[in-house]
Amino acid sequence: MLKKLFFGVVIGFFFVYFSFKDVELGGIADGLKSAKLSFLPPVLGLLVLIQLLRSYRWGIILKPLKSIDQLSLFSVTSVGFLAVVAIPARIGELARPYLISTKTGISMSSALGTILVERVFDGLSVLTVFFVVVLFTPLPPWLIRGSLLFLFITLVFFGFMIFLIFRREASLNFLTPLLKGFPERWRLKLADMIDSLIDGFKIISRRRSMCYVAFLSVVIWVTDAAAIYFLFFAFGFDLPPSAAVVLMVIIILGIAIPTAPGFVGNWHFFCVLGLGLFGIHKTDALTYAIVLHFLSIGTITILGLVFLPFNRFSLSDIKRRFSANHDA
Repeated sequence: MLKKLFFGVVIGFFFVYFSFKDVELGGIADGLKSAKLSFLPPVLGLLVLIQLLRSYRWGIILKPLKSIDQLSLFSVTSVGFLAVVAIPARIGELARPYLISTKTGISMSSALGTILVERVFDGLSVLTVFFVVVLFTPLPPWLIRGSLLFLFITLVFFGFMIFLIFRREASLNFLTPLLKGFPERWRLKLADMIDSLIDGFKIISRRRSMCYVAFLSVVIWVTDAAAIYFLFFAFGFDLPPSAAVVLMVIIILGIAIPTAPGFVGNWHFFCVLGLGLFGIHKTDALTYAIVLHFLSIGTITILGLVFLPFNRFSLSDIKRRFSANHDA
């Protein structure tokens, strides 16, 4: 983990360097002073709403396994996202499956399966909104190609999940020969983990619930784009709502790169890159990026810290829980 942290910090440093290159620091200070603070409360409200919607949607995905009260879901979601931004290389993604497993008795592998479902619907929803915008907004070919590649990968993975849940026995029979190289104890454990993981995909077999999850996913990312759009007004950017969607997609692609905790560097670099497509001066774009990052990560951090005393964990706890769930 220390190697990943070091590697992430190094990459983050380069992103920070290129973000601040040729930028007037005095201009950033002036931009912060002149920002219209009246637009910040609506942005913060939307960011909190996103976390509430995420926890509610996760409850729908978990429901085929177990019905969980909304307070527990919001509590675990808040701490889980804090772990994602605080722990490098996306290792923090394991926090939510671990915490919900300890609270409800759901297998950690099954809980991890629900996170994979969530991520697939996130990807499909973001790209659906993005490609609607593409119909009306001229964008550089590299962005469209990158988004198409992301869409292709997401659809392939979604198709694989559908195959696993609807052709479960055939899938396990197909995977069994691939596990033959492992010692028997590990082979049995891995087979059990895969079987349990597929349980987390159960929402896919429920058409009505799956459509509801898809709807909630679109609402979540439209709300995210709305937060980005409202913040434009704080800096006097005369940009259309489509620009907020494009910026959201570019930031998402950027923070997919494992870097320093809190996405420091890559968030700012890709936000500046996105705003540059719409003619925003680099100094103004970086000022906006700093504020958007502060509000977004700050909201996640505060919510996570509020619920952290009720959801304590460590990486060693996660490892032990994962092993305990599948001991032969």
